[in-house]
Amino acid sequence: MVTRQVIRTTAGESIPSMHASTPHTSEKAIAAPKVGNPAVVGLAAFGLTTMMLQFHNVGWVGLGPVVWLGLIFGGLAQFIAGLQEQKTGNNFGYVAFTSYGAFWISLGIMLLANSFKVLAASEHDVGWFLVAWTLLTVILWIGSMRVNGALAITFSLLLVGFILLDLGHFGFPFLIPVAGYELMVCALAAWYVMAHLVFQDLFGRDVLPVGPAWLR
Repeated sequence: MVTRQVIRTTAGESIPSMHASTPHTSEKAIAAPKVGNPAVVGLAAFGLTTMMLQFHNVGWVGLGPVVWLGLIFGGLAQFIAGLQEQKTGNNFGYVAFTSYGAFWISLGIMLLANSFKVLAASEHDVGWFLVAWTLLTVILWIGSMRVNGALAITFSLLLVGFILLDLGHFGFPFLIPVAGYELMVCALAAWYVMAHLVFQDLFGRDVLPVGPAWLR
């Protein structure tokens, strides 16, 4: 006899999996209680906080909203979403959301420390901080290509944005506003993937298609 399970992928779609039952398998399928997809919170936090930082990078707002939003939503909420992804067995979501959650927490604390002249980070220091995150993003960018097209676009935009910010902190400051506008598009792309997952659950169908994975 064969029983049927449903496995959730990184993007939230369900993949049917077939496996042979054991002698202790019940004849009747036991429906598991529905749980929320932590990726929707992670993507929402990532997109919104990234958007707010770019509002600062192009000169629209000060650092205040960036710090507080980064610590609470982009940092804490995204980090918790990453820990919840670990329980689903989703290693990509686990490392992405906990890592970028930690990024926002560390950036927020660094900006606060700078304002109080405690372990202050120079422009050069921030540049190397961003370079390290750029290298990690390269790994996640490659991984995103195995998920779906929309997520691959999101990480492609994120990687380009990090590179522009790196250059902006190493002698090309005019590229920081350019990175700001480019990363606003990245934030919107992250929200698109979030909306895809939310609407798919609410409407029971794929309202916002995300496209096939770039790598098979």
